[in-house]
Amino acid sequence: MIGSLRGELCDSWRRPGGLVDVLVDVGGVGYRVTMAEQAASALGPVGSDVTLHVHTHVREDAMILYGFVTKDQRACFEALISVRTVGPGVALSMLAVHTPGALRRAVAAKDVDALRLVPGIGAKTAARLVVELEAKLDDFDDVPAGGARGGASAPRGLGVTGVAGPPPSVREDLRGALASLGYGADEIRYAESVVSVDGPVEEVLRMALRELGARR
Repeated sequence: MIGSLRGELCDSWRRPGGLVDVLVDVGGVGYRVTMAEQAASALGPVGSDVTLHVHTHVREDAMILYGFVTKDQRACFEALISVRTVGPGVALSMLAVHTPGALRRAVAAKDVDALRLVPGIGAKTAARLVVELEAKLDDFDDVPAGGARGGASAPRGLGVTGVAGPPPSVREDLRGALASLGYGADEIRYAESVVSVDGPVEEVLRMALRELGARR
């Protein structure tokens, strides 16, 4: 797998959705790399020497290189695409709007409106991403010292041994959270019937969202 490229920037052209393709010549071989427009603008003019951190994305029909100026950008991209509903294009669009630090702060503060600034991200998707990404973006270092994580609640054990579904307090929290995300009564009842894990409310909600996503 290609993890980095260092060479001469030969060409660049815009694509829809705030993306840019660049052509980097490395020892006479031209590598086509897709980047967020914000990151590509930092490379300089054609003819510049550039170094890119690269994620190699392999599909059945293609091998696509995604490029980043910093390791944090690449790590954030890889965290984003580990969420089942987020593809590489959406992940790059998110990084075109938010730096890794800004994205982590938005997720930590449960700032759904900040995520909705990304083209193609609606209210329900943004709320789901807040839940899915909370643990995945926990290792970035560019959160200001002393920054608090808004909206975090104290973990509560579920105690589900011998019980069908979570206990009443967790069940109520789960119902309220799913309803606020726009899920209907039938979907909420289904989630209650399949969720049976030990852990805090946040984990129960995360599992419920996965089950509901797989059902659709």
